[in-house]
Amino acid sequence: MDSLRAAIWFLLIGGLAGFLAGKIMRGHGFGVFGDILVGIFGAVIGGFLFGLLNLAAYGLVGSLVTATVGAVVLLWVLRRLRSA
Repeated sequence: MDSLRAAIWFLLIGGLAGFLAGKIMRGHGFGVFGDILVGIFGAVIGGFLFGLLNLAAYGLVGSLVTATVGAVVLLWVLRRLRSA
């Protein structure tokens, strides 16, 4: 039961982080599944970047911030690659 609850929170945080990143980067969003994917990949990137900077984020808000920062970086890189 706890793993199901964790998976649901993981998807919710991923979706919210992807949505927020789309708004921060002045995009139009990617739909529910696209936002979740951007948020999940963003969480991985954000965790890596926070680790490089010796930063730690805890709890629900910390996870959301980490995933959103990573998703913004991901969208920025993708836009640079698309325009090149």
